[in-house]
Order: sequence, then structure tokens, then C-alpha cells
Amino acid sequence: MSLLSHRHPKISLDDAYRIQWYGAALRAADGARVVGHKVGLTSTAMQEQFGIDQPDSGLLLDYMAVPEDRALRLGDLVAPRVEGEIAFRLGADLSGTDVGEKAIRDAIAESFLALEVIDSRYGLEGLTLADSVADNAACGRFALGVAVPGLMQELGKEQLTLTVDGAVAASGFGRAILGDPIHSVAWLVQRLAAFGAGLRAGDVVLAGAVHASLPLGAGQTVAVDSPRLPQAVLHVA
Repeated sequence: MSLLSHRHPKISLDDAYRIQWYGAALRAADGARVVGHKVGLTSTAMQEQFGIDQPDSGLLLDYMAVPEDRALRLGDLVAPRVEGEIAFRLGADLSGTDVGEKAIRDAIAESFLALEVIDSRYGLEGLTLADSVADNAACGRFALGVAVPGLMQELGKEQLTLTVDGAVAASGFGRAILGDPIHSVAWLVQRLAAFGAGLRAGDVVLAGAVHASLPLGAGQTVAVDSPRLPQAVLHVA
């Protein structure tokens, strides 16, 4: 399938988000449920990897979650790659253009490590920002570690280490995510406000990767660890 940006070179970013939400609405009509949001392209490593200079966001649907006791079926995806991330669950709604950092910190009910599997119906080669956004910010699947109550302090200093079959494959600090993972949530609140939307209590927010994405292969076990947050694990069939 040719890239959307090749078929519609003048597509606007707003239109790309409208396509994303329309696609999510079609899945919801088939029974899927929105459980949160992801923010992508928040680190220099990810922006350089894809040649895109700003973040984007997508919707998390319930079927994308992969529990630790189940395996991800690689055959369901096109060009999967994996990232180690920090994630949050909200305990209160967040909306509007005037939401401050304190309100965001107070709204976070739980913190997690997470693994996100990015993918695209177009493949990932040559994606523009509009292509990524329209295809739900390239979100394929995600796995969460065990939650820690509330918001941990100084998450910018938290070092995440990604292992593949027990071997270290990548690492990075929380500050790679727009300087602090909280800034990623703030960016998301502002972006949603521009469309008259917001975050809801119970939403999961994947704040972004701390390293460049890595290819995912059949039979792998991928894990992300950090000093203070419980491990997130993904088994690949």
C-alpha cells in the first residue's frame, strides 16, 4: 500500500488526526474500546530514526494490550518494532489549554514501565508525520508492567534498560522524553484541547520511548527494567 502522503501530498495534520479518529470510531463500532493514548516521537533518538521533528499521538484500544501471560502474534503485524517507555494511568480528567504541571502531577494515579510495539499498514519506511498520525501514530500493541501508585519523583533520572532474550539491547533515561515524561502528558493535553477533547480518569498514557525502536522477531522475549519501576515483559510468538 502506498503512503497516504504520496497519494495526498497536501494532506494537513488536522486532517490526518481526523482520519485517525475515524479509524478508531470504526473499530469502536466493531466492539473495541478506547483505553488511553500514546505520545510518539518524543525523544531525539526516535525523531532522528524517522526523520520527524515533532511528537504525535494516537489512541490505545483495548485489543492492543498484551498481558504478560499471553504472547504477541507477530503474524498479525506488518513491520513491528519495539520501544521501552514510561506510562501513566490517570485518576482525574485533564482538559483545556490552561492545565498546569501541578494539576497533571496530581492527576496521575499510577506509573508503569511499558513496551510499545509500533507498526504501520504502510510499513515504517519513509513515513511522514501525517502518515504516522493517520495510521494511529503507528501504535500496534503495548504491554504494561505492574503499577506503582502515584507519580514517582524525578522520573527524568530513571534509567530504562531494554533486553531481548536477556541481552541488553538499548537504554535511556526518562529525560529523553521531552525532558521529563510529565512534559509528554502536558503536550498531549494541549494537543487534545485544540480539538476540543481531553484525557479522562482511567486513561493510560504511554509517554514515549527513551531510545530508538528495535526490530521485533518471532520467539523473542523483550523486557524493560528500571531501578524503581517493575519490569514490563513481552513474549513474541
